[in-house]
Amino acid sequence: MSTGEERPAPPLGMLESVDDFDVINQLYREKGLTDGLPIVPPTRARVNAMVAGAGRPRATLISQLAPAFGLATVESIAINAVMAGCDPTFMPVLIAAVEAVSAPEFNLQAVQATTNPVAVWIIINGPIASELGVNHHMNCLGEGNWANATIGRAMRLIQRNIGGALPGDMDRTEQGQPGRYSFCCAENEDANPWEPLHVERGFRREQSTVTVVGAEGTMNMNTHAEGAALLRAIAGTMVHPPSNEYMFGGEPWLILGPEHASKLARAGYSKEDVKAQLWEMSKMPAGRLSPIDIERTRKMRTTELGVSIVTETMLPISPSPKQMGLIVAGGAGTHSTYVPSFGVMRAVTRAIATGLEKKT
Repeated sequence: MSTGEERPAPPLGMLESVDDFDVINQLYREKGLTDGLPIVPPTRARVNAMVAGAGRPRATLISQLAPAFGLATVESIAINAVMAGCDPTFMPVLIAAVEAVSAPEFNLQAVQATTNPVAVWIIINGPIASELGVNHHMNCLGEGNWANATIGRAMRLIQRNIGGALPGDMDRTEQGQPGRYSFCCAENEDANPWEPLHVERGFRREQSTVTVVGAEGTMNMNTHAEGAALLRAIAGTMVHPPSNEYMFGGEPWLILGPEHASKLARAGYSKEDVKAQLWEMSKMPAGRLSPIDIERTRKMRTTELGVSIVTETMLPISPSPKQMGLIVAGGAGTHSTYVPSFGVMRAVTRAIATGLEKKT
């Protein structure tokens, strides 16, 4: 839950340890405080520098994070940011991301405790993306970029160390996915022929924002198609019966490569047109679900759809085209990415507070 106000929280306890990288990492492994990778020891000096980057008092309570409802203070966020290897300038992004995942519609309780392999995907828009060097171009979902890797990793450490989502305990995911280590990118706004995500969601172009998505994973779509044929290829990828989206009415996301976005724009499609066409093309007969899953879908979506769901019923992937997410990112090439959602959550966007007076 989000507090909605800046109020102090109890100070965190400090653990005295030998200032030795190997010793500290062994200690954190034993206490279950790492994601399986080595961490940067969160010494007083490093945490103080990270807190200074937040521009807010260290005891400020940003939120309480499900399922353990641990206190996400500026200081506790800073500790995990240090462990992940973040620069202090990344703190405003992480604070906004914590605020976003705490929104009721994001449904963090379910995201953290489900058996589903959902990961928190962070999308950064606005001037801060280039200021921090967040990758929006070639390999933006891959390795090799400090900001993408450490911001995404810090979010995961915050989820487990503050939110209490430890695998096998409160986190019940069966197989998981690599995006649970780190999942962060920026939108390639310069290559976007339409309005960028944050403008579409009601923010000014000059504002910086973070959007959090409950993502099941990624699926590559490599096609040289154009226009309506390109949309058919994408829609065909989106249709998959063992899907939370058809069962619950989800929020599918697309990362269009600049070439695909440009082709669609040249063919006269607006972003709204793309969403509307894909929504129609991706409808799936309920009969493609197993009998038990049809029954679950009846319980979840009969009221929404306003019909008695039978095997011939064409199920839309989301309640309406508006629930579909679309960004433009990546470099040159004929690839785009489909990102199926967890289903029982909705993406949330929050403004990133920048230029604040720094107080420690």
